[in-house]
Amino acid sequence: MNGLRRYLAAEPAPVLERCELCATEIPEGHPHLVHVADRRLLCACGPCAFLFDAPGAGRYARVPDRVLRAAGPVDWEALQVPVGIAFVLRNSVQDRMIACYPSPAGATESELPVPAGLPLLDQLAPDVEALLVRRDPPRSYLVPIDECYRLVGLVRRHWTGFDGGPEARAAIDGFFAELEVRAC
Repeated sequence: MNGLRRYLAAEPAPVLERCELCATEIPEGHPHLVHVADRRLLCACGPCAFLFDAPGAGRYARVPDRVLRAAGPVDWEALQVPVGIAFVLRNSVQDRMIACYPSPAGATESELPVPAGLPLLDQLAPDVEALLVRRDPPRSYLVPIDECYRLVGLVRRHWTGFDGGPEARAAIDGFFAELEVRAC
C-alpha cells in the first residue's frame, strides 16, 4: 500500500494544449481561429494565427480580442429570444445573421430572424465576433466568438435543475463581470 500512496499525493500532470495547425505547444490564453465553412474553433500558436490576421486570408479567420460595450439596451421584444442571454453573429458562408443562446445542451441556434437595429451589429467582423446580449441586468457587448463559446461551456458545466441554480448564476455573473472590466 505504501507504494500506491505516492500516486495519490502526486499532482496531476498539466494538460498541454497544442496548435491545431502545426502541433506546437501553446500557453493558456492562446489565439483562436475559426474554420469559416464549418463554424469550428481551433486553438493556434501566435505565428499560425498571424497568418490569418487579414480578412479573406483563406478558410480560417483569426478571432480578435476586442470587447466593446453598447451604449443602450437591446429591444428584447424585437429579438424574440425566449431566454435571458443570446449572441448574434454574421455567418459569411450562409450570408445571414444567426442568433444563438447558451443552454445546458450547448449553443442553441434560434430559428427566429435577427431584427435590424441591434447595437453594434454593423461593426461585427463576420464569423469571428458576436453581439452578446443579456436581459437582466440589461447589457450588450461586441465580443470575440470564442468568449460566447466560453460562456456556453460555463452554462453547460454549472447548470442544474430547471433554472440553472445558484452555481450557474454565479458563473454567468462572473463571466459578465470579466467582460465589463475588458470592455471599452
